Amino acid sequence: MNARLTHLSAEGKADMVDVSEKDVTTRTATASGTVSMARETLDMILAGNAKKGDVVAAARLAGIMAAKKTHDLIPLCHPLALTKISVDVEPDPALPGLRVTAFAKLDGKTGVEMEALTAVAVACLTIYDMAKAVDRGMTIQDVRVEEKTGGRSGDWRADGANA
Repeated sequence: MNARLTHLSAEGKADMVDVSEKDVTTRTATASGTVSMARETLDMILAGNAKKGDVVAAARLAGIMAAKKTHDLIPLCHPLALTKISVDVEPDPALPGLRVTAFAKLDGKTGVEMEALTAVAVACLTIYDMAKAVDRGMTIQDVRVEEKTGGRSGDWRADGANA
């Protein structure tokens, strides 16, 4: 593992990484997270009875929009020309709650992990916002990168298997 923090200059100041010498490669990232809630809240969302509207559709769109704005939210992220961003929101009765997964892709000089993570985080926040009137005890959990491909560091999977 590379122990050097890439976003610090030699003087210890925050610094955007210079990627101009990196090769353009196809890069992907998948991230996920969950929103746990009362079973009644999940039932309400799935029935389409939330006062603010279609929670799943709004969360998907919010996640997609957020991924495209990651560089505006995270100070040292490069603005990226994403070629694909998808956000899936699926019920998980075992939580009970919703499982959010985002996939980001581009041909570029830097990875898309932050875009996938931002999509998941904002989708989860949107779910909370739209259902908080009935369930303030919801929890957002386990937001993480599941897999990334491409770039100089190669492929990586959270479970340790080759991507």
